[in-house]
Amino acid sequence: TIFSLMTKKTTQKLPQTEITGEFERTPVPISKLKSWKSFLGMYAGEHAAGTEFVIGPLFLTTGVSAFDLIVGLLFGNLMAVLSWRFLTASIGVQYRLTLYYQLEKICGKKLVVIYNLANGILFCFLAGAMITVSATAVGIPFDLAMPKLTDTVPNGPKWILIVLGLGLVISLIAAKGFATVSKVANWMSPVIIFGFLAAGVISLIQLNVGSFFDFWILWGEGSEPFPGQMKYTFWHVFFWSWFANAAMHIGMSDLSVFRYAINPNVGWTTAAGMYVGHYMAWIAAALLYAVYLQSPEAKILLQNGEAPPVAPGPLAYNALGVFGVLVVILAGWTTANPTIYRAGLAFQALLPKASTFWVTFLAGSVATLAGLFPAFAMKLLDFVSLYGFVLAPVGAIIVFEHFFHKKFGIIQYYAEKGGLTFNSTVLLAWVLSAGGFYFWSQSQEIFLSFMILPAWICCGLLYLVLSKHMQKSLK
Repeated sequence: TIFSLMTKKTTQKLPQTEITGEFERTPVPISKLKSWKSFLGMYAGEHAAGTEFVIGPLFLTTGVSAFDLIVGLLFGNLMAVLSWRFLTASIGVQYRLTLYYQLEKICGKKLVVIYNLANGILFCFLAGAMITVSATAVGIPFDLAMPKLTDTVPNGPKWILIVLGLGLVISLIAAKGFATVSKVANWMSPVIIFGFLAAGVISLIQLNVGSFFDFWILWGEGSEPFPGQMKYTFWHVFFWSWFANAAMHIGMSDLSVFRYAINPNVGWTTAAGMYVGHYMAWIAAALLYAVYLQSPEAKILLQNGEAPPVAPGPLAYNALGVFGVLVVILAGWTTANPTIYRAGLAFQALLPKASTFWVTFLAGSVATLAGLFPAFAMKLLDFVSLYGFVLAPVGAIIVFEHFFHKKFGIIQYYAEKGGLTFNSTVLLAWVLSAGGFYFWSQSQEIFLSFMILPAWICCGLLYLVLSKHMQKSLK
């Protein structure tokens, strides 16, 4: 997903040099560039992961219609691909720098530390949600009471023990470093993609769907949203799916990936992730939940005004048996592992003298504690929106400076050229835009994903205007 979510599984086929530190502060040389083939499999595998098992069913809880979901995802994912291709890949190929170094040149080292802290904490929460996903599968043989859609705290000692055990194993693997995480991800991804496809096909059979007409009769106009959920329309699906990975594309996190691309057209390979993971996998996972909603247990819960639980483990077990349980465990694992690893790298900036192993293990411990609380997984649609909303505006500063610094007469890479460690202009633009639009969203009850693009544009414009007035001339 997101983001994978929102995570960057650059662990699959990109050079070891990105992790060891080579080219961390210099452009990637031509000899190390990669063709589109190195990116295609990475993006396809990265976005068919644990988050998909939760996001698909959560769409159904919003009562969205078949047309709004299918067409909304089609165009929303297209916009995400276009954002990667014409913004992230273009800038990444031109400068061939990591996101963090490019930010440092613009806003200074100290402000990058603040960004890393926000990034690392959000990564931990996302990884925690994926530990929750795997726990719903591991708990099946132990007759574990599954978390409800409205649960926020652990529901018993079994849940706590299973999450702590999973978190320990996942954290240790992540702490062992890039090679271990890469090996695990490469092995698991094809199994997970096949699992999603199989789950969708078998669910259609269980729903007695033999044609598109049958499917439309079954889903058609959707339903009223479940208790505690917001009703989704085409526009909710469109903007949510466009910005599910906002931190990665318009937020420029994937500069660290595309700096290895041989040309900007490599950005088109993100379509593999969007239409394998954020289209096929989301719809397949939604169908798993649709099967469960036909059960007597789910109907009784709905009659009593309760939302049936969105627990990926039992849903997949119902369709695929033991293989379904394995797929859910692997899917949660492949998302949590690199996410914890990335959180560790982000925290390393705060604790530069600590060993990478222990910093990453610390990140895994935070993620495990988050995994104890089902709210992070059960409210994943909201969390992903918040994740993109917080981090995406920082990318606008890079984009607007790249395209408009000459027109506005501002100095590119002002912190580097002026010897600044903290560019207050960047912080002001980020806080004013994100804070202002978040307050507006909450006070007027406006869907947060609707606010990501306005906040992003506002941040970029604020940065240009403030820089024009606050930058001092450099000789």
